[in-house]
Amino acid sequence: MQMRQIGSTGPQVAAIGLGCMSLGIADTYSSSLKSEADAVSLIQHALDLGVTLLDSANIYGDSEIKLGKALRGRRDQAVVATKFGIVTTSINSSERGINGRPEYVRESCELSLKRLGLEYIDLYYQHRVDPAVPIEETVGAMAELVRVGKVRHLGLSEAAAATVRRAHRVHRIAALQTEYSLWSREPEDELLPTLRELGIGLVAYSPLGRGFLAGRFQSLDDLARDDWRRGVPRFQAENFDKNQALAQQIQALASQKHCSPAQLALAWVLAQGADIVPIPGTSSSKRLEENVAAAAVTLSAAELQQIAAIAPRGAALGARYAPAGMASVNL
Repeated sequence: MQMRQIGSTGPQVAAIGLGCMSLGIADTYSSSLKSEADAVSLIQHALDLGVTLLDSANIYGDSEIKLGKALRGRRDQAVVATKFGIVTTSINSSERGINGRPEYVRESCELSLKRLGLEYIDLYYQHRVDPAVPIEETVGAMAELVRVGKVRHLGLSEAAAATVRRAHRVHRIAALQTEYSLWSREPEDELLPTLRELGIGLVAYSPLGRGFLAGRFQSLDDLARDDWRRGVPRFQAENFDKNQALAQQIQALASQKHCSPAQLALAWVLAQGADIVPIPGTSSSKRLEENVAAAAVTLSAAELQQIAAIAPRGAALGARYAPAGMASVNL
């Protein structure tokens, strides 16, 4: 697989990474995993396919534990990313807080290292910005983790451009993680230009529109009753039907290209710049292989124009999170 560098000074990684949230939380997305061994096997299969960037978080259930087990004897093949900052008893709970206090940063890092069974974390993100704590204080504590060797590179997730600038003055930020796909293009307005000015890479989560752009849903009945996406506005009522029409057009174009809709959507993200690394999540080996193969799909200028006509900016209907979730992004 082709390699990309995360930011001007970040690690080299394969062009497509693996989001590990669904490997640790059974009630977030519909999952085909039946055991811890299945999750460990999936991660190791990703490594076999050339995937290097493995993305987790302290609130992704036991994802960090599974990731650590999968890396035994294979640590040098992976760039491990994890996160801190969201405080909750359940990732699907509307009652959750954000904590960016320096003491919490240090405590969270120690706990993540213990769960992972690692001596250091390659890329450590603040999962959400804490509006009650100056970003300089949070990043200052993160920078201390770099100085003592427990973290290699720093990242922010869902931070506004102005916040990224302030953080970057305290310590170099290697990556900014945010949702970015054909139907979530808000980063193009201000965030992506700021990242490129500062030499910060963009790590794109949900590059398949939470599976919608992959053509996997014909109706809400395709989602398990406890699937978190049922509460996302883009999956609800009239929005679902209109967004489904968009997904069907992507599927038709992919058919002409002799690739899957998921591969077309991932190839589009990759085509937006060599400084962007998508991290699609999956619990299926078949989907994993499909996603990885997207790195070999190239799009011509004419094809990119076709895609732009099908899915112009703002084409998706509905917010990408429910109101409580939207309140904690772009801060």
